[in-house]
Amino acid sequence: MELLGEFRQKIGIYILERKGSRSKRKVHYSNIESIKKIGIVWDASNNDEFSILTKFHNKMNEKNVKVKIIGYYAGKELPNNLTAIKFFSCIRQPELDFFYKPVSSVEAATFIKTRFDVLIDINFDKKFPLYYVSTLSTANFKVGLWDSRTSNPIFDLMIELKKPVRIDNYLDHVMHYLEMIKSESPEIVEK
Repeated sequence: MELLGEFRQKIGIYILERKGSRSKRKVHYSNIESIKKIGIVWDASNNDEFSILTKFHNKMNEKNVKVKIIGYYAGKELPNNLTAIKFFSCIRQPELDFFYKPVSSVEAATFIKTRFDVLIDINFDKKFPLYYVSTLSTANFKVGLWDSRTSNPIFDLMIELKKPVRIDNYLDHVMHYLEMIKSESPEIVEK
């Protein structure tokens, strides 16, 4: 059964790479003050991390920056602390097609089409449904964890941290590097 799952996922990756190569987006980022919307892609299998994301959301909210989080949860029942939260939506197993793409998820489709100023990928274990969302996202600037195994990086800024990576430390690094980048007139690159 596992062999069939790996084969299905490889086909899903192939389909995604073809679709991703055809989609175009304009990459630009000028400075931290220009950020109004942040999208976060998160592996919700570690439920304890949600409190860190909530603190990050509240901190950004104080700065008038909207944060939207989309997660992937493989279990059948979503944990109680992840339900009925306005800034969080979740992709679940029944919303995936045969190749593990979240094609029947309205939340995933909406998230992909939303033009976030910055997308922060917290999908350290490379769960395919989240990788799908990050790849096709129309965000202006994408930030992710450095991975030497990736031959076609989808991120505009990659951060390398020692493993195991804690998301609070990762978010601190992301914000630190975003603060360092300053450009008077942001160069718009079509990617």
